[in-house]
Amino acid sequence: MKQSTKLGLKLAGALGAATYVGSLVGGLAAYQVAMHVSDDQKQRGQDLSRSENTEIENFWYLKQPKQQWMVQSFDGLNLVATYIPNPKTVGRLAILAHGLGHSREQMIPYARVFMSLGYDVLMPDARAFGDSQGHTIGYGWLDRLDYERWIKMAVNQLGLDVEIVLMGISMGAATVMATSGEPLPENVKAVIEDSGYADLYDEAKFRLTHKFHLPAYPIMPMANWFASMRAGYAFKDGQILQQVVTSGIPILMIHGSKDQTVPVRNAHALYDQIPQQKGLYVDPDAEHVQAIRTHPDRYQEVVEEFLREQVGLTV
Repeated sequence: MKQSTKLGLKLAGALGAATYVGSLVGGLAAYQVAMHVSDDQKQRGQDLSRSENTEIENFWYLKQPKQQWMVQSFDGLNLVATYIPNPKTVGRLAILAHGLGHSREQMIPYARVFMSLGYDVLMPDARAFGDSQGHTIGYGWLDRLDYERWIKMAVNQLGLDVEIVLMGISMGAATVMATSGEPLPENVKAVIEDSGYADLYDEAKFRLTHKFHLPAYPIMPMANWFASMRAGYAFKDGQILQQVVTSGIPILMIHGSKDQTVPVRNAHALYDQIPQQKGLYVDPDAEHVQAIRTHPDRYQEVVEEFLREQVGLTV
């Protein structure tokens, strides 16, 4: 073999090894950033959630009679939620799910909407956020199993006839959609998702390329592998759309047309492909999870109209 050929093979081998190592390191870094939450980050998420609310909203929450509920997850984490009873309720409960990097306090504005419609409210901290244990984010996929437990606890606490609506924003929207595809009691009557993603792997790729301006390949396949080894699930497991299709539960989809975090195409994909009763409201002026801010009166009208049609809501 010629000396130049040997040298070329060595260089090719070295480059291949360097590429593999680079993709391995990049995948591990992407996994760590995407999946791990420190205690400081959890505290900052709580502070952020409160700061994004108005003073009136936080004052309203402070004055509500509240109970702390707790469940243990399938993998041994203690999960915490706030339950707010409604003196005007007639056996209705809204279970709310917050977004990534936040805590249950992010759902205070939505709690006010549901309380005004005659619902009790349950506001859990997702695993790895707020006061719940854990440091690995579930992105709605692991959380679906946690929400099964919250639903079971709610039925045990509030009675076999309680009517439940699941509502979430962003990651929380993925949570309630993923939950809907699990075996649930007939108490769960409807799902409302605001700014949710239809597929976890696709959403992770989108954020990697648009927020961090990094190539999806080979980083995402490596990050997916690390997640499957360390987090107990892979990004590719998060087939949110399929869960909704499986559920058959009526669903309302809300999205902002200016969303640059979870593109509005997710809402259209969900609406176009699910067979059950469904509604879609796209706010032309809203960015990510901002529809409740841009047109708050219309937001509540859309929610109320959907619940009136699907669960016979009377206020």
